[in-house]
Amino acid sequence: MTWIFFTFLAAFMQAWRNALQSKLSSHASVAGVTLSRFILAGPIAAVYLYGLYQYQDTAMPTFNNAFWGFIIGASIMQILATGLMVKLFKMNNYAIGAGLAKSEALVAAILGVLFFGSALSLLGWLGVFLGTIAVLLLSGITSVKHFDAKTALLGLACGTSFALTSLWVREASLNSGLLFPHSAAWVLLFVISLQTLILLGYLLLKEPHTVGKLWQYKGTTAAISIFSCVGSIGWFSAMSLQHVAYVKTLGQIEVFFTMLIAVLWLKQPLKKQDTAGLILIAIAAILVMLPL
Repeated sequence: MTWIFFTFLAAFMQAWRNALQSKLSSHASVAGVTLSRFILAGPIAAVYLYGLYQYQDTAMPTFNNAFWGFIIGASIMQILATGLMVKLFKMNNYAIGAGLAKSEALVAAILGVLFFGSALSLLGWLGVFLGTIAVLLLSGITSVKHFDAKTALLGLACGTSFALTSLWVREASLNSGLLFPHSAAWVLLFVISLQTLILLGYLLLKEPHTVGKLWQYKGTTAAISIFSCVGSIGWFSAMSLQHVAYVKTLGQIEVFFTMLIAVLWLKQPLKKQDTAGLILIAIAAILVMLPL
C-alpha cells in the first residue's frame, strides 16, 4: 500500500505547485513558468538519491538504451505538458485549467493497456471513468453551452502529454535494473536534470529577460521548485510501484486540495456541481484501491 501514501503526498504538493505557477504565469512567459518547476529540483533530487544510498546502500545501476529513450521521451513530454498547463491557466481560471488536464488518468489507462502491457480490473476501469467524469464536472463542463473546443483540445493535449510522461517514467524505472526506491530516484534525477538543461538553454538563447523575471520573483520560483520536486518524488515512487492509471485516478484527490487553495488563497468561488464532483472522486479513489 506504499503507493497510496506517495500518491497522496504527490497530489498535495502538486496542488500547491500549480497554484504558485498560476500566480507566476501573470509575470513570466510559459517557458519561464515551466522552468520554475525544475530550476532547483535537480539538487534536491540529488540529495534525495544520496540519502537513499546512505540509508540503504545498493549496487549502482547499469542503464540500457531503452532506459535512456524513456528518460528523454518523458523529459520532453513533461515540458510540453507543463507548458500547455500554463496556457490553460492563461485562458481560464485556475481551477478549470487544472481540472481539464486531468484527462490524464483515462488516457494513461487506454495507452497503458494498448501499448505498455497494463492490465486493469473491471473495478479499476470503473474508477478511472468515474474520476474522469468528476474532474469534468469540477472543470465546469456541464453542458454544451459551457463547452469550448479550443480549451477542451488544449486540456486533452495536456492530459495526453502528462499521461505519456507518466507511462515512460514507469517504464524507465522498470528498465533501470534496480529495486524501489532507488530506481525511481535515479529516474527522477535524470529527468529533472535534462529538463532543466533544455529549458535553461532555450531561455538563455531566446528569452534571456525571462531568467531575470524568475530571479525577480525568486521566492515564488524557489517554492514552485521545492513543491514540484517533492511532488515528483511522490509521483515517480508511486508509478514505480503501481499502474499509472490507478496512481493518477487516486491522485485526482489533488482536485480537492486545488479547490481548497482556489477558495481560501486565490479567492475563487465554488460552483454547484463541486459537491457531486468531489463525491465521484472519492468513489473513484476507493474503486482503484479495492482491487489491491
